[in-house]
Amino acid sequence: MNLKDTYRRIERFHRDFFVAKWRSGLQQEAARQQDALLAMLFLEAYGIHSPTSYFTLGLYPEMIESFHHWHLRSGRDDLAGTRICC
Repeated sequence: MNLKDTYRRIERFHRDFFVAKWRSGLQQEAARQQDALLAMLFLEAYGIHSPTSYFTLGLYPEMIESFHHWHLRSGRDDLAGTRICC
């Protein structure tokens, strides 16, 4: 057994033992944090000035697909066809 196999076994044990119990909670928290980030990034679409817009300008190309999924998931169909999505 080499070092790589040992590491994979330890990683699998860790994932099964520690993460599996809280997987749904972790996924919900990750989705909540992503929703907060998307809302912060796209405040301009809601007509609210965002003080972070200068610093987050480079994130727009990376996050536009996530924004599309977010606005569909949150029921914001009124954003479909706007200049930032769809």
